[in-house]
Amino acid sequence: MLTAQGLLYHSSAADECSSLHIIRRTERLSHNKKRSVMIQLTSGHPHTTTPLVQILFPTGSFPNHPQKDDTHLHRLGNFQEFLLSAAQRMRSTCLWSVSLMLTSLWCILPVPVEAAAIEIAILKSSDLMAYNEAIEGFKATAPGAAIYTEYDLRGDLERGKQLARKIRASTSSLVVAVGLKAALAAKLESLDIPVLYTMILDPLKHGLTASNMTGVLPAIPMDRQFRIMRSLLPTLHRIGVLYDPTKTASKLKEAAQQAAGSDFQLQGFPVENEKEISQQLRMLVASSEALWLIPDSTVLTDESIRFLIESALAKQVPVIGFSSEFTRLGALASLSVNYSEIGRETGLLAKRILDGDKPLPSKPISVQRVSISVNQKTARYLGIAIPKELDSLIDETY
Repeated sequence: MLTAQGLLYHSSAADECSSLHIIRRTERLSHNKKRSVMIQLTSGHPHTTTPLVQILFPTGSFPNHPQKDDTHLHRLGNFQEFLLSAAQRMRSTCLWSVSLMLTSLWCILPVPVEAAAIEIAILKSSDLMAYNEAIEGFKATAPGAAIYTEYDLRGDLERGKQLARKIRASTSSLVVAVGLKAALAAKLESLDIPVLYTMILDPLKHGLTASNMTGVLPAIPMDRQFRIMRSLLPTLHRIGVLYDPTKTASKLKEAAQQAAGSDFQLQGFPVENEKEISQQLRMLVASSEALWLIPDSTVLTDESIRFLIESALAKQVPVIGFSSEFTRLGALASLSVNYSEIGRETGLLAKRILDGDKPLPSKPISVQRVSISVNQKTARYLGIAIPKELDSLIDETY
């Protein structure tokens, strides 16, 4: 911290307000290593401690080491010399002196800097609506004074690496990676900046475990899903799941352990290709009391979703999904998270990181707010009453 004091302007007028003194010059270094200078000016006696005006602006407008001339005036750069010569010509009163000083400051420094802003780089895998909704949610809860710079990979990992290197060379305090490719690029190139990822279903599977990385999962914890399902289906115990062993076997194993805690027995029916869906579904509805749909690209296609829901309902088997679209098509209910809510949770975690909360969470955190959609027509058809305790969580009804 560097301070300097001195006389900026003195008039021969008799009034006491005709001299302006620099009583403090302070050079500050912000958290992101940006420098700014604060000048405090007063009138009258040079030893007065109450500033008449205080201005904060980027360093560079004043030299780091003011010099004294033969008349013991501190010449603090071209800007002060301008004020001095103008003020000597004016030979005016206190009001004119202050007006001249403020007008000059306004002309030369049109945008005073009050505080160094935090810079956050947002790196997204592509320009998807879901990603954009998450980003808007993030900005709603992230530090309000932050400056955001967005980068779009356009689905290209190599482009992502180049953008991540550009971010590394910037003054960004945090990288927010939206989507898998963005997170992988940040992992490879952003080694010394905290990276916060989101909108990735299985980050640990993809090795997003670096010490400078953490994130928010776009999924509901398994145990919480089964507690809600128990409320919806208080008398049922056997839940059937269609799954591709090459894609979701590990998820099913984890889910089976969590299901037991809510007195459910999870039954898995493997589907290795789309042709096996019909046969495995017949086996499921014959032995299970409910069908639970989980994200699996082999099982769930544009052609199969409606078929699965309608076939299960024909056998009086309720369907629990993970999207309100499934509910609209006839599923009893769906448990999901809103993309904007995922972004909001990410913003709250960003605040913690930028406030110095260390170490970073070793595992990604889950979204707290669950969105439930219910199809009342299906509920009546199946003779199921939706419990009142879920009313506060139900966002959509069909």
